[in-house]
Amino acid sequence: MSTRNIDPAWLEQPVLLATRQSALALWQANHIRDRLRETWGKGLQVELVKVITEGDRILDRPLNLVGGKGLFVKGIEDKLLAQEVDLAVHSMKDLPGNLPPGLTITCTPEREDPRDALLGPEGGKLAKLPAGTRLGTSSLRRSALARRLNGGLKIVPLRGNVPTRIEKMKAGECDAILLAASGLKRLGLDDQIVEHLEVERFCPAACQGILAIEIREDDVRMKALLQPLHHAVTGIVADAERGFLRRLDGGCQVPMGCHATVRSDDIVTVSGMVIDPSGRPCFIATKVGHPNDADAVGRELAETLLRLGANRILESISHSVPE
Repeated sequence: MSTRNIDPAWLEQPVLLATRQSALALWQANHIRDRLRETWGKGLQVELVKVITEGDRILDRPLNLVGGKGLFVKGIEDKLLAQEVDLAVHSMKDLPGNLPPGLTITCTPEREDPRDALLGPEGGKLAKLPAGTRLGTSSLRRSALARRLNGGLKIVPLRGNVPTRIEKMKAGECDAILLAASGLKRLGLDDQIVEHLEVERFCPAACQGILAIEIREDDVRMKALLQPLHHAVTGIVADAERGFLRRLDGGCQVPMGCHATVRSDDIVTVSGMVIDPSGRPCFIATKVGHPNDADAVGRELAETLLRLGANRILESISHSVPE
C-alpha cells in the first residue's frame, strides 16, 4: 500500500460504488472494491450501492427497439451527477460513445478475453451447426455475424443476465447461445464454452471485456484512489475502440464491431466492421497508428468503413428503428 500524494483523510471517508444487480455486475463491483482495498488498505470502506436500470426492467423486447446501450447506465450516471455515489463500474461495451457532461472514465483495469463464445452442443462449432438450430442472442452484431458464418441458423431473441440466458438454453428455449467470453470467465462459467470465436472472423463489440470506472470529472479524490488500478495498454485500446464507436454513433441499433491491439513496437492496430443485419454485405477494414493517437486511429477506421459503403447500412437501420 502506498499513500503517496494521497490526503490521509481521503482514506477515512467511505467510497460509494454504484452497480447494477446482475451477477456479473456484482462480480465486477466486488472486484474493483477488493482492488481498492488491496491498494489502500483494509481500512478503506467501499460500500456497494445497487441500482436497477431501465435495461434491467425491460426484458421483453430487444435493446435496439427500446433505446440501446444507455438503458443500462443512465440511472447510475444520474446518481453520480447528483453526488449520491462516488464511482460506477460498468462493462465498457455497455457505455454509449459519449458520456454526459461532467462525467469521465478515469480508469480501465486490464482487459479480459475480448472474444465471443458459443455455448451449446458438446463439440459444436458455430459454422457447422445443423440447419434450423435455434441460436439465442439479442445482439444485432452477433446475429448478423452468425448468419454470415452459417445461413441455416434460426435466430431466437434472448434477453436476461448471463446465468438466466444459460438456464433458458438448458430449459429448451434455444439450442445454443452466444455470450461474451469475459463474462463467463469472471463468473467461473467458462467451462461451458464449446467454441471461442476468434476476433479475426467474429469481430467483438467495441470494448468487450473491458471494465470502465466512471467518476465525476472534478473528483480529485477518486482520481487519485483509482489511478493505481489503471492498465495503460487497455486504456490505449479502449481509446481506439471508443473513437470508432463515437464516429459511427454506434449502439445496440448498429451491427458493428471493433478490436484494437498494441504491438511491442509502439503500433496500435484497429480492426472494425459494419455488417447488414442479414449477414451481407459486411464492410471490414484495419488501420494502424501510434498509441498516442489511438482515438484518431479509431475514428479514421470508421471514416474508411463509411467510404466503403457502411453508411448505407447505417442509413437503412436509422430508417427502420422506431422513434
